[in-house]
Amino acid sequence: MLFDGVCNLCNGFVQFVIPRDPHAYFRFAALDSEAAARVLSTARHGGPIVDSIVLVEDGVVYVRSAAALRIARRLGFPWVFGYALMIVPRPLRDAIYDLVARRRYRWFGRRETCMVPGPGVRERFLN
Repeated sequence: MLFDGVCNLCNGFVQFVIPRDPHAYFRFAALDSEAAARVLSTARHGGPIVDSIVLVEDGVVYVRSAAALRIARRLGFPWVFGYALMIVPRPLRDAIYDLVARRRYRWFGRRETCMVPGPGVRERFLN
């Protein structure tokens, strides 16, 4: 999972995912990091990479609502049921996602630097 390292909402989402990822499936990196660039250089993606949450799964890049919902699919109960929102047409899902993404700094703020993971989860962050 690649995320905007200075976005408080994105950092909060990563902090939300970590304890709800029962099998430690996800690995994390800030979007502007060298680790993210390495991951994206070997992945298949057809469009621009957004600057909030990106999921790279089995070599395929998912962005916007598809990324968020595919992440929910891997989380424990009850979050896994969020994946059912994939039945909502992508343009509508992405419009809602974009609305929040455009305003995330205004609503949630931003950090001066990327978050530093604690010792209990440091191994889940790519460097």
